[in-house]
Amino acid sequence: MVLSILTVDQSKCTKCGLCAEVCPPRIIELGANWPEMTLAERCIACGHCVAICPQAALDNEKNPLANQLPLEKFPVIDSDTAYKFLRSRRSVRMYKKEPVDHDTMLKLLDIARFAETAGNSQGLSYQVIDDPEMLQEIIKVTIDFLDREYKAGHSWAQRYGRYVDMYRKEKRDTVLRGAPTLVLALANEELMTAWDSARLSFAYVELFATTLGLGTVWGGYVELCASSKYQPFLDIINLPAGKKVCGALMVGYPKIKYQRLVDRNPLQVTWGRGDQQ
Repeated sequence: MVLSILTVDQSKCTKCGLCAEVCPPRIIELGANWPEMTLAERCIACGHCVAICPQAALDNEKNPLANQLPLEKFPVIDSDTAYKFLRSRRSVRMYKKEPVDHDTMLKLLDIARFAETAGNSQGLSYQVIDDPEMLQEIIKVTIDFLDREYKAGHSWAQRYGRYVDMYRKEKRDTVLRGAPTLVLALANEELMTAWDSARLSFAYVELFATTLGLGTVWGGYVELCASSKYQPFLDIINLPAGKKVCGALMVGYPKIKYQRLVDRNPLQVTWGRGDQQ
């Protein structure tokens, strides 16, 4: 039985109504006989309706059952292990000169597409730059951009003068930190949630990277340069029309290994209406 883009296997469906309950845009209703989808054009392809069904009775052509994996194949990590793993993530700013092969990069970035996006908008693509000469060009134009902002007298840019001097006088890479690979997250100009999506996707990448023996660090200066639409930078990466850079991440094999889990500020929590003082 086909209902819009939703297919219901009547021999399996128990009419429990879970598919209707979890549908974010509320376009699935439990009809007189079977689940029915209304306003199919509003389906965000999240796949919740298919994933929740205990009987595997539903299929959605926008997120097919054949592409979903049984959850029991993925063991749940105990809380203590997960806590230590999450705490162990460190920003790596010292890299080996060893390049990261493309197969490893594809495996690393594949996890990014599973990060949360607003309304399942997704919409990100990734540009991987690992050509040494191109990386050097990016370092140079980023330094030029930082120098321009510093000389313009912006209060928030005053610390950049030091990094400009370290690069120009000491030949120290203060932009990419010697990373052999730079990853840029790209999105259509009109995607308003692109920055949030990029941060969430790169958070997945940073955590997964450690399992592949890789280190990462956020490319803040590159991102600032790109988001300011500094033309020399855009020319180097050959940014397609209608696209914007919404994130930057350096990737490589760590040159060093941290020995301890560092501490952070104490947890601060407010309940209810918050501090009334």
